[in-house]
Amino acid sequence: MAELNKQDKVVVNGNEEREETRLLEVMVALDFDMLLASQQTQGKWKEIGSSREENADFSGVLRMWEGEVVLDFMDDRRVALESACCPCYRFGKNMKRAGFGYCLLQRTVYFILVVSVFLNILAFMVTDRNCFLYLAVAFAVSLGVYSGFFRMQIKRKFNIMGTDNLLDDCIYHLICPCCTLSQESRTLEMNNVQDGTWHGRGDICIGSHIEGNRPFFELHHPHPISIKIPEPCSMQNGLNGFQ
Repeated sequence: MAELNKQDKVVVNGNEEREETRLLEVMVALDFDMLLASQQTQGKWKEIGSSREENADFSGVLRMWEGEVVLDFMDDRRVALESACCPCYRFGKNMKRAGFGYCLLQRTVYFILVVSVFLNILAFMVTDRNCFLYLAVAFAVSLGVYSGFFRMQIKRKFNIMGTDNLLDDCIYHLICPCCTLSQESRTLEMNNVQDGTWHGRGDICIGSHIEGNRPFFELHHPHPISIKIPEPCSMQNGLNGFQ
């Protein structure tokens, strides 16, 4: 009889040890998952834009332009008409949304460059002097460089996919300025960009765009999961009750 009691105690103690080990393993796994979740945006996601500028909007998400430059030009007819008929107005509005200066100032600079190009072309056609043609080309290149520079700044600030080559952005604005302005406008308006802050469409994404550059998981920590480990005496009493 004494040997049977000893065997029962050994079985009970073995069950208690296995139960405690299983609960501890579950707690360790949960703690590890929560640790990964809290460090994900601080480590892995920031490596994506590690080569960007320090003041860029590191939301942890690689964004994309809304549509192609030429093929999707007429996706938004209002924006397309504004970009084609009044590019200086469209450019100034984009700069204000992206947070790159006052709208009126940007419009004025863009308007001066555009008017300078057309006036020099007109002067070349009337006087047939090459100096006006050279000036028209110089102002056109200046306009492309000016617009391309801010296109590159938009990509860097909002982490939009694309090359970091300024020449590519300048060529876009030189060859097809209206289509390029339309693409930038669609991207900024459809994603609700206001005063340099990317609010997005309301989709779920990893990162922060309303509350500064702080990671999302740093602002909203995962809810702690509490697991209560039963005391050994209560487990033993419960097991004895089944016998």
